[in-house]
Amino acid sequence: MFAIIGIVVVFGAIVGSYLMEHGNLKVLIQPAELLIIGGAAIGTVLIANPLYILKAIVGGITGVIKGSKYTQQWYLDSLKMIYELCTRARKDGLMALETDSDAPDQSPIFSTYPAFLKNHHALAFVCDSIRLASSGGVEPFDADQMIESDMDVHHHDATQPIASLSTMTDSLPGLGIVAAVLGVVITMRALGGPPEEIGHKVAAALVRTFLGILLCYGFVGPLSQNMAKAADEEHANYEVLRVMMIAFMKGIAPISTVEMGRHSNPGHVRPTFEVTEKFVRKKSEAPAAEAVA
Repeated sequence: MFAIIGIVVVFGAIVGSYLMEHGNLKVLIQPAELLIIGGAAIGTVLIANPLYILKAIVGGITGVIKGSKYTQQWYLDSLKMIYELCTRARKDGLMALETDSDAPDQSPIFSTYPAFLKNHHALAFVCDSIRLASSGGVEPFDADQMIESDMDVHHHDATQPIASLSTMTDSLPGLGIVAAVLGVVITMRALGGPPEEIGHKVAAALVRTFLGILLCYGFVGPLSQNMAKAADEEHANYEVLRVMMIAFMKGIAPISTVEMGRHSNPGHVRPTFEVTEKFVRKKSEAPAAEAVA
């Protein structure tokens, strides 16, 4: 939502100031220029990236528009979910969690957290960690190494579409210059004609440079930066899950495991100890909104 507001503010401020100086808005509407710059930019992305990265770019842009899902309530639910898994393992044995990891959609624990159940990567991360713990024979230190390796692979995959979009950002000013050169060529052919026609073609050539720079610094560049922050937020979520799963493998008490996970939460969404304990132990019936506040 904030990304959409930011785009509206950028274009609104530029167009508004242009109109305040009594500029002609029709001069800025150049479909041919948009086709040259936008089409060439999209073409460079198609040339440089395989299909799976192109899909990831579309998914990343969609995620920016929807906004971050890693809120304080998300982390509270994650802490409570891991607490319930640890408590069940202590009560029924570690092998009891195999039914949860093998069929999470039928699990009495996972099914109560539909938002987490829809996050397929995070769900697979927790289920794989449970299988690793229940299989036995793997020390917590070795398991931690394996989980960190899995996180590094996932973070690398998450940053690939960001790098591709950043490359497109860097190419936009250059493509604007290419479009402007084409405009100059067309203008040179019109020399000797009416001054109005020459002025129109010169304006069109300048608009091409303007559009390339605007799309670079006012739209695609901030979009790729937002996607990078979203990838960092996702990595931070995995870090919290990793800390709790390793604590679980070490046999640490469930409430202490939750506290270790809480300390790993990013600062801007970290709940207090009192809120976390009440929410996890269900000592308070306060709604989620009140818990977040």
